[in-house]
Amino acid sequence: MKTLSAVAVAALSLLIGVSGCGKKDDKKTTIVTKSPPSANLAALDQFKTVEGKPHVAYVTNGIADFWRIAERGAEDGAAKFGVELDVRMPPKGVVDQKRMIEDLLARNVDGIAVSPINAENQTPFLKDVGKKTRLITHDSDAPYCERICYVGMDNYEAGRMCGQLVKKALPDGGSVIIFVGRLGQDNARLRRQGVIDELLGRGNDSSRYDEPGHVLKGDKYEIVDTRTDDFDFAKAKALAQDAIVRYPKLGCMVGLFEYNPPIMLDALASAGKLKAIKVVGFDENDKTLQSIKDGDAEGTIVQNPYKYGFESVRVLHALCQGDRSVVPASGFINIPARSITKANVDEFWTELKKLTGKN
Repeated sequence: MKTLSAVAVAALSLLIGVSGCGKKDDKKTTIVTKSPPSANLAALDQFKTVEGKPHVAYVTNGIADFWRIAERGAEDGAAKFGVELDVRMPPKGVVDQKRMIEDLLARNVDGIAVSPINAENQTPFLKDVGKKTRLITHDSDAPYCERICYVGMDNYEAGRMCGQLVKKALPDGGSVIIFVGRLGQDNARLRRQGVIDELLGRGNDSSRYDEPGHVLKGDKYEIVDTRTDDFDFAKAKALAQDAIVRYPKLGCMVGLFEYNPPIMLDALASAGKLKAIKVVGFDENDKTLQSIKDGDAEGTIVQNPYKYGFESVRVLHALCQGDRSVVPASGFINIPARSITKANVDEFWTELKKLTGKN
């Protein structure tokens, strides 16, 4: 891929069916996490400063256009800071990601940035990885794996922003269904909970967790289900098609991963339900952005995958040079989310095209 111009880099700163009943204070709600830990700079004590060109890796949690943008950012970071870079994208989930990381460790990489697929189940493995190389997380955190820091957004807050878009799409209330690749990922769990809490009028609590498989009812909104597809696009479309038939009074579909909104839109178009059922999404897929322009979707919450890649490489490079100042005490390098609607989609898309060389 081509390296971005300085102008494009500067432009970056501008982007940024089971029934049941649950009420606002549903007793089935459980607490699954505590407040995330702070930076783990002590993990660096075991490593010596790298002499010469550091070798680092950027590992995603799947394959999607979102990750191609992140790859571009990582590559530009590597070019700017003088880093040898490996980018790995696991196509088949946790087992594939583990194999890729083990291969990187065998190559003696100086640092790894990873987006964990299943934070809880992968924590023991990632703890071991952190004993062998400098480990940071990006996009989705595994806060108890003793990583040095996390690069990304506040996924719970982004979920609440998504819920606000649903409210705008359905101001008088209605039924909502959520689609996502998998809930084992920290980012997916937090986004989903943010949407739910916003729609049910709850206060902020990112440690709250409503188990899927129950209808959740508030004063105005009802979340009828959460469907997971495990990054299987054919399954994702089948789930969307089934929801259209199963819930004839469905008001809004919410897609929490980059590929979900385009698939939902395809299913709605085939069923003749575009505009009749509202769509709210995540990320900056071209089809999602075009649907916002056309009025077929209310909006989308965008991250900044380019900066995820760029910042991850920048941080790993600095850590390899012995510079710990790049990591804040919180251990959280915040890259804020942004809400994209018809009012600002053109501006955002123009900057995105500059960023990705799609002019």
